[in-house]
Amino acid sequence: MTARLNVSRPAARQTLPASRRQFLEAGGLSCLGLALPELLARRADAAGRPNDRSVILVFLTGAPSHLDMFDLKPQAPAEVRGSFNPIATSAPGVEICEHLPLLATRAHQYAIVRSMTHDLPGHEQATHFVLTGIDRLPLGATHMASRNDWPCYASTLNYLRPRNDGIPNGVLLPTYLHNGYGFSGQDAGLLGGRFDPLHVKQDPNAEKFRFDSLNLPDGVGPGTLQNRQTLLASLDNPGRTAERSQLLAEFDSYQQQAFSMLSASAVGRAFHLDEESPEVRDRYGRHLFGQSLLLSRRLVEAGVPIVQANMGTMNNWDTHNSNFTQLKDRLLPPFDRGVSALLDDLSERGLLEKTLVVLVGEFGRTPKLGGNVGTPSYVPDGRDHWSGAFFAVFAGAGVQGGQVIGSSDAIAAYPATRPYHPSDLGATIYQTLGIDPESEVRDRLNRPLRLNAGRVMEPLFTGA
Repeated sequence: MTARLNVSRPAARQTLPASRRQFLEAGGLSCLGLALPELLARRADAAGRPNDRSVILVFLTGAPSHLDMFDLKPQAPAEVRGSFNPIATSAPGVEICEHLPLLATRAHQYAIVRSMTHDLPGHEQATHFVLTGIDRLPLGATHMASRNDWPCYASTLNYLRPRNDGIPNGVLLPTYLHNGYGFSGQDAGLLGGRFDPLHVKQDPNAEKFRFDSLNLPDGVGPGTLQNRQTLLASLDNPGRTAERSQLLAEFDSYQQQAFSMLSASAVGRAFHLDEESPEVRDRYGRHLFGQSLLLSRRLVEAGVPIVQANMGTMNNWDTHNSNFTQLKDRLLPPFDRGVSALLDDLSERGLLEKTLVVLVGEFGRTPKLGGNVGTPSYVPDGRDHWSGAFFAVFAGAGVQGGQVIGSSDAIAAYPATRPYHPSDLGATIYQTLGIDPESEVRDRLNRPLRLNAGRVMEPLFTGA
C-alpha cells in the first residue's frame, strides 16, 4: 500500500482582534459606507462564520467489522465472507448486513463510504486520527494523550470560534476512552487546556442521570449567580498583571465557561432526559447506545454545534474473538435501533437537514477470519485490527442518501477506488461546521499550524 503524502498549502490567515491598523483601515473605508464591524465581519469569513449546522459524530470505539456490517462480500471465500448475509435496502442496489434491518429500511437517508483507509491499525493512534482529522501523528505525540496531540473538532471550534453565550461548542459523551491512560483525540491537545471540550462521563441510561455541573444549586438563581461572579471578579482583579501565567489564564477560562453554562438553561435542560416521553426513550432503546443518541439530539437542538457519542466504553467493538456472536447478540441490535431512532427523530423535528450524522470507527477488521496481524493468539472466530479499508456512514446536512461512495477490493482489504482518509473526514466535518479546513491555528508556543490537510468528500453532497 502506498502511503499518502500530505502536501502543505498556504495556511489561511487566522482572524485576530482589531489592531490600530484595522481601525485606520476602517476609517479609510468609512467613506464607502464600510464600518469597522463590517470590515471585521468580512475578515471573519476566511476562518468560517458560525452557521446553523451541527454534527453528531457516532464513534464506534474499538473498530467494527466493515465486512460484516456495510461492506459484505458474499462472493468471497468462506474464511473472508463469514456467516452473515446481505439484505436489500430502501436504496436500489444497496445491501447491508441482515442484522441491521431497521437501518436497511432507511438507506435512502444515508450514504455509505466503503473506501476509508489509513496505515496505522492501533486503537490509540487511529482514534487520534479519526477524532481530529489527521493522517499521521503530530511531533511528540505517542499512544497516550498529551499536550502534543492534535485538537479534537470541538476544541478547534473553541479556538477559532469562541463563544460566551453559555452553550458549549462541543460535548463528548458518555465515557472517557482510556486504557489506563487517556486516548488521544479527546481534548484540545497542543492548543492548551483552556480549549478542552465539555466531557460527560456518565451513562445517560442510568435511572437518575443528570449532569449536575450544568444545573444551579437549590436556592441559587441567575441573579444570585451574577452577583457571585461580580464579587469574584472584584476580589480577583487587583492581583492580576499583564504577565499572568498560562495556568491562571486557563483557570480563568474554565471559570468563565462554568458561569456561562450555568446561566444557559437550554443546555442544562438538555440533560434532563426524563422530560422526554417514555415512548421516545423506548424508541431509542433503554441502553447506553440509545440514550446517548437521544441526548445527542437534545444537545444539538439546544444549540451545541458538535456532539461526539461513543458507542460503548473503550474498544467496545474490538471483536478479536466471537466476532459474529458479539455482533449479532450484543452490538448490532442496540446500534441498529438507536441510530434508526436518531435519524427518524431528527427528520421529524426538521433537524436532519442541518445536522450531519457520521457513523465511523477507527479502522476495520481483518478480511480473513482468524487472521493474525498483531494479537498474541490465533482465534478462529475473530477478526483482528485492519486499517487498509473500513467504512463511514453519513446522513443529513445536504448528504445525498441512498448511495455507496467508493468500493473496496474483492476481500475488502484495500480501496479499489479513490481512497478517503481521516483528514478527508475532518475536512468534511469542518466545512459542515462553517470552518475553513485550511485555517491556521497556533500551538501553546505560538507556532502557526495548518488545521487540516484533507479534502472535503464532495460526492457525499453531489451524488457524483
